[in-house]
Amino acid sequence: MNRSERIEAFVNLGQFLEQFKTVESCTSNHPLNEVFYAEFENLIENAYIENAWFTPAHVRNSIQGICSFLDLEKLNEWCSNYKIPDQNTNKRVAVIMAGNIPMVGFHDMLSVLISGHHFIGKLSSKDNRLLDCITKLLGKINPEFKSLISFKNEQLKGNQDFDAIIATGSNNSARYFEAYFSKYPHIIRRNRNSVAIITGKESQEEIHKLGQDVFQYFGLGCRNVSKLYVPENYDITQILDIWQDYAPLLDHNKYANNHDYQRSLYLMNAVKHFDNGFLLVKEDVAMTSPIAVLHYEHYRDIDQVKNLLKENSENIQCIVGQIGENTIPFGKAQQPNLNDYADNIDTMNFLSGLNS
Repeated sequence: MNRSERIEAFVNLGQFLEQFKTVESCTSNHPLNEVFYAEFENLIENAYIENAWFTPAHVRNSIQGICSFLDLEKLNEWCSNYKIPDQNTNKRVAVIMAGNIPMVGFHDMLSVLISGHHFIGKLSSKDNRLLDCITKLLGKINPEFKSLISFKNEQLKGNQDFDAIIATGSNNSARYFEAYFSKYPHIIRRNRNSVAIITGKESQEEIHKLGQDVFQYFGLGCRNVSKLYVPENYDITQILDIWQDYAPLLDHNKYANNHDYQRSLYLMNAVKHFDNGFLLVKEDVAMTSPIAVLHYEHYRDIDQVKNLLKENSENIQCIVGQIGENTIPFGKAQQPNLNDYADNIDTMNFLSGLNS
């Protein structure tokens, strides 16, 4: 399979997935529909049974993001920036995937396969069916993928039959990964958070869009905003009022339980906070906040905030706001481009370098 055929297969996959982006998406006459349409629709609607955080709406949000990648022009432009071999390589790349949001490991799978390598996946127990179905789809589109994709159920260790590894996990698991996989070319990803900078000049629409960055996927993703930097004397409660449209989050049992638990802790310990009924907002220097909690911190000088974030860049996935070219527009944190790499490590550069 040459590079053009690999790209063509993923474009074909995207055309199939387009049918599932929203409940209202139109059904096409895609050749895969006869065998896979009902199965994939069933997976979307029932993913929450195995992982309660994977609501049908959030699974469809993830599919929408994946479809944005699988465009012929975008894929060709992306690949043109790297030395990708035309034919498949003999390199075997293991990928240990996270399970915090639906199909979060898809970009790694795409990168490995587009690079021409063999993909060995270790799926998270929290997200082990959707990507498995994606693999079946790719194998049907181009049977060569059947020999290029495999999954491991057992724990990957440092004596496995692979040539490189990409592992995503917590800070604790990262230390384990470093110990076991140090002899292999590797990318080890750790905990990261995203933040937003408020200047006080934002419109209500922009603040409302910021709610997407905070609440999408219940705030479980590393690209979800968990901390706000706001000017001195900024009335944080105005944000809570603008975000009332997100109140249905409380209909989700696990989210509601987290909200109730954190609120009880704050009340028992007399911790000052604001509560709009579904979100707790607390002044705190920490960038990481629990589910259903958003931290904020006042600043006097925007340059001090920029310097602070620069010093903590290893802990930050992305910055939302309007203060420079390194920030993401409000509402776009969970809509990364193909070259918006996790932990700011160029995955494709790493993969293409395995051939040298």
